[in-house]
Amino acid sequence: MAEFTGSLASYSARWSFFTYLGAIAIGTGLLALPASRAPDQPALTIVDAAFTATSACCVTGLTVRSTVEDFSPFGQGVILILIQLGGLGIMTITTLLIFQIGGEATVRQRAVIAETLGIKSARGLRQLALMVLVVVLCSEFIGFLLLTAATWGTREPFDVIWRAAFHSVSAFCNAGFSLGDDSLVAYNTDVPVNLIICGLVIVGGLGFPVLFDITSRLWSRESLWDRLHMHSKLMLLGTAGLLAFGAVSFWVFESDGVLAGQPLSSRVLLGLFHTTTCRTAGFNTVEYGSLSSATLFLTILLMAVGAGPGSTGGGFKVSTFMTLLTRAGASFRGQERANFAKRTIPERAVERATATALVFVAIAFVALVALLGVENGGKAAERPRWFLDASFECISALGTVGLSTGITASLTIPGKFILVILMLLGRLGPITVAVALSRQRPTYQPNYPEEEPLVG
Repeated sequence: MAEFTGSLASYSARWSFFTYLGAIAIGTGLLALPASRAPDQPALTIVDAAFTATSACCVTGLTVRSTVEDFSPFGQGVILILIQLGGLGIMTITTLLIFQIGGEATVRQRAVIAETLGIKSARGLRQLALMVLVVVLCSEFIGFLLLTAATWGTREPFDVIWRAAFHSVSAFCNAGFSLGDDSLVAYNTDVPVNLIICGLVIVGGLGFPVLFDITSRLWSRESLWDRLHMHSKLMLLGTAGLLAFGAVSFWVFESDGVLAGQPLSSRVLLGLFHTTTCRTAGFNTVEYGSLSSATLFLTILLMAVGAGPGSTGGGFKVSTFMTLLTRAGASFRGQERANFAKRTIPERAVERATATALVFVAIAFVALVALLGVENGGKAAERPRWFLDASFECISALGTVGLSTGITASLTIPGKFILVILMLLGRLGPITVAVALSRQRPTYQPNYPEEEPLVG
């Protein structure tokens, strides 16, 4: 066990990468079994089984086969387990098992695992891992109870319970898988269901560091906001701002579209649900293929930003976006430092944020070119908004969102393979994958005289 934990500390990124690959491989094998297929439905190809397993394990939600029609209860259960593993974080579960079986770890191992969990302190990692499990299970159980109560009497009791459990886990893990071919369109006017799903998505997307920070300071006599870490403030303000921006833009650009003729209450509900889930969750209560080009483009931007670090969501993260926004604001004002909430953001954090955003954009650009190339002449390329649809699909996969304008099932095998790679990269993080496949020790870099280029 000492050798095992030592390899985890030395090659944590590689361990995470290959653990996800192993989970996807096992999920693919289980979904390809006849027991996973619903009666009288055609057998899943290996490609479709691998695509579904990757989408579930990477908590994305893109599907090439109907979750409710093509999969048996056993197959749906496999998908649900993969969602839970991917949303909770395979590394978090592995960490807990190591501490439970292997006892104490070295200082370096604790530091690496603390960073994996998104916690700055390396003390009490056993308790922190247990806290992650408690937060996840309690949140999902509360969501399950609320969804069961909100939908009781609409179906057979067992069906209501199973759907409530499935959607609660899928929502908290920001997965977007639904037991309905139209996602949650059937509930587009159901206020309780919409608010419960939105609440689970937001809590899951804030990230465990923010949740721990808030809960640890709730009973303090001082102002909660003043005692929060700067990261929590970045996340809370950024999330609120993105939610407001998404809702307002949806109301503006869809006033003559899907919102035409809708009462005010439905307009508010549809806008709030859209802006909450489009950032990383993947549920929808409107058909995305019917949305305007402006709405789809703004949705792409929101999907790229995603949720928070150490969360169940994807994207290049809200805190990254807020860090870049703060640095840009300081530069426009001629200030040398990026200050936020009476704190200075270190330049190394700004550099990491810039690198993260650039790598995300570069991967999305390369994937889009590849998808346009392999699908040239295919069925999907015949769509009138093919370029926008392809862009939407790539960002949705890389941001582990799961929304689609309806082209996923019509993609060719190479096109599906591109999305599989994007989902895996999006869940692990592009930089994590780069570290996993690169040297652990940086090579020597000479220090040359500085010379500033012209920028802008």
